[in-house]
Amino acid sequence: MKVVNLVFQIFFLLALFLLFIYYLTGIDSAFEADQYCHSDLSSYDKLSGNYECDHDTETHQWILYESNENKEPAKIIKKFRYKFL
Repeated sequence: MKVVNLVFQIFFLLALFLLFIYYLTGIDSAFEADQYCHSDLSSYDKLSGNYECDHDTETHQWILYESNENKEPAKIIKKFRYKFL
């Protein structure tokens, strides 16, 4: 019984630690993530590629990507994850 309790406590502390790290590493709001994405977007050369920022509401992040004109998948350059809740 003590072993089960110890394993549960370790699992709980690990989950709490990972949640804490996740919360500390995110950008505070969607607006700030948008600003970071568009700031990085302005540093890319518009003539050499078709770079865009898009908001993914399902994963709570802004994505900087290079789209292709020939129906290939877009190349993701950088993701800007923001805190949800």
